Amino acid sequence: MDEKKKLSVVIEHWVEHNESHMEEYKKWAQRAGELGLDLVKTEIEEAAGKLSQSNLHLGKALKSI
Repeated sequence: MDEKKKLSVVIEHWVEHNESHMEEYKKWAQRAGELGLDLVKTEIEEAAGKLSQSNLHLGKALKSI
């Protein structure tokens, strides 16, 4: 496998990995909210948003290969 193909596979893996983390983050943010931990909920949601932004950039990188 050439290096460009390897890079594509790695980026695709990162995106999938981030997606699974985002689902967990959202679940735990909701639980934090249920516990009355509003600041914790907000910060976890912010982290999930950053992963979403990361995936947008990774997607652009993947399209550029």
